[in-house]
Amino acid sequence: MSKNILEVKKLSKKYGDKEVVKSISFEVKYGEVFGILGPNGAGKTTTLEMIEALRPIDGGQAILDGIDVAKDPEAVKRIIGVQPQTPAFLDKQKLVEIIEMFAATYGERTDPIELLKEVQLDEKANSYAENLSGGQKQRLSLAVALVHNPKVFFMDEPTTGLDPQARRNLWDLVQKIQARGTTVIMTTHYMEEAELLCDRVAIMDEGRIIALDTPRQLVKDLLKKGFTKSQEVQQASLEDVFIDLTGKKLRD
Repeated sequence: MSKNILEVKKLSKKYGDKEVVKSISFEVKYGEVFGILGPNGAGKTTTLEMIEALRPIDGGQAILDGIDVAKDPEAVKRIIGVQPQTPAFLDKQKLVEIIEMFAATYGERTDPIELLKEVQLDEKANSYAENLSGGQKQRLSLAVALVHNPKVFFMDEPTTGLDPQARRNLWDLVQKIQARGTTVIMTTHYMEEAELLCDRVAIMDEGRIIALDTPRQLVKDLLKKGFTKSQEVQQASLEDVFIDLTGKKLRD
């Protein structure tokens, strides 16, 4: 068996005359957290959507767990979970009903309360989705994406707009998902998040991958170039102060 759960070869995407993903190639190993970083418009989300079989592939190939994404998109969708940037649910549906509905879609039987407990939403089990905060909706979308025990879990900027407590809580959940053996592929704008969670990262710019390695090795490579900056050793950050003063407990 290949050590890679995902192999991307010369993947390309065009919108009209504009090529937004330019013949990129990379692999993702079984069980790792793989990050795709880059400025807005770099092609990160488009890349994920092609691999998720949500957007047609214009050139190249993506093989996910032995499945050619372009040739068998339905088989791909059965083995992945997707947490979008902006989760949306029917307003007049209780959380337990949402979990049951998604489980039925995949032909799975699950305990909604246990799944909600994993994302600390069991106390909201009989609440409507419209009454959830942004952080709670993100956690609900995570629970929904896990109802069928996917082999690969995709997260597109999962902590954008969350407060520090909710962001750190989601980090813990990502690590728990990885500990279960699930491969996680994510995009993020937060470098601290990528350093903490990702085993390896690819940096994209203008549709191309311009660097790919472990966060630690990428930093070492930069230092070898002679990069320096004024150093101020701090044992804590302002975010640590905020968490210490307001507590780690989720408020939403």
